[in-house]
Amino acid sequence: MKASSGPSSAGGTFQPLRHRSGTMRDRLHGYTKRTLGAGGSVTEAVRLPPGESCAGWVAVHAIDFYNDVSTIWAVMSTDPYLNSFRPGDGFPSGVEYRWSEGSGKNTSTVSVSAPVYIEKVLQWVADQINDETKFPDDDDEENALRVFQTPQFAALCGQIFRRLFRVYGIIYSSFFGTLEALGMAPHLNTAFKHFMFFCTEFGLLPEREIEPLEVLVKPIRKQYYMSKQPSSSK
Repeated sequence: MKASSGPSSAGGTFQPLRHRSGTMRDRLHGYTKRTLGAGGSVTEAVRLPPGESCAGWVAVHAIDFYNDVSTIWAVMSTDPYLNSFRPGDGFPSGVEYRWSEGSGKNTSTVSVSAPVYIEKVLQWVADQINDETKFPDDDDEENALRVFQTPQFAALCGQIFRRLFRVYGIIYSSFFGTLEALGMAPHLNTAFKHFMFFCTEFGLLPEREIEPLEVLVKPIRKQYYMSKQPSSSK
């Protein structure tokens, strides 16, 4: 499975990562699509299907949520307005997300603008997903699950979800008005609700990550917890 190198490299166009027919990821992706398409609730759509691997379920959603965020950002990515942001500009109030480069003792953090941070996140996520040592081709489902169930893969997915959450935070903080004017707000809100329901279902976001965006997240998490009550309509 190969991805485009990111929205910016193609002049704002975006080619989503696809699940090849007949694979485990295609099967799990299809389950979510059918659940939502048949009028099922978001709560039902994020619930682990019976008999499936939790690790595989998280893996396929890392790809699907990357596609959602990239598609939304592609609408903005060629706007000349983005060039007006300086390092440290455009982040949610009270925070600045710095980009980490290198690894181990060679790790360094760089101050960048919010649009540059988004581009770097999307490029990095695509690189991880396209690396078959990290996201193995699941023609061999047994081998793929062996990788998906390792602590290293769990840590990688945790980082992917945290960084995608930050991208959503930036989009809502600095670009919601533009997307609303373009008629993209309903799509953005639906995608973020799905993302947050999934992250809450599987505990993928630490509270310290959520705190700066609590005003945005709290109503969605309230909906999630209410939907889990036995008396709630599904």
